[in-house]
Amino acid sequence: QVRLIESGGGLVQAGASLTLSCAVASRPNSDYHMGWFRQAPGREREFVAGISRTGTMIDYKDSVKGRFTISRDNARNRVLLQVDSLNPEDTAVYYCAALHRAYPYKDLYSDAKNNYWGQGTQVTVSS
Repeated sequence: QVRLIESGGGLVQAGASLTLSCAVASRPNSDYHMGWFRQAPGREREFVAGISRTGTMIDYKDSVKGRFTISRDNARNRVLLQVDSLNPEDTAVYYCAALHRAYPYKDLYSDAKNNYWGQGTQVTVSS
């Protein structure tokens, strides 16, 4: 079992930036593919960004490309999501996800059934 702890959310104005952090407790995060999902009120949870265990594969939801950047800091056992040029449509609870290296990286967002999840961090963007 791996525990994920998100932080960095908040209430910001449109155009602002935030850095979301996901700390991986009790296991080396280098053993996991990592990603971020989000869920807006009344909507299903959706994939936002993913990074493979080695960092060689990175994927983004089309609507966040060029605005969001995912990175991993294995030395500090965490994954970051830099979110720039926020707009009200980005308002959601953002969840960190981890998938063990035993599974293919793309299962992180194509399947997700074996993902571990954090508790989420709220991002609210006002217009």
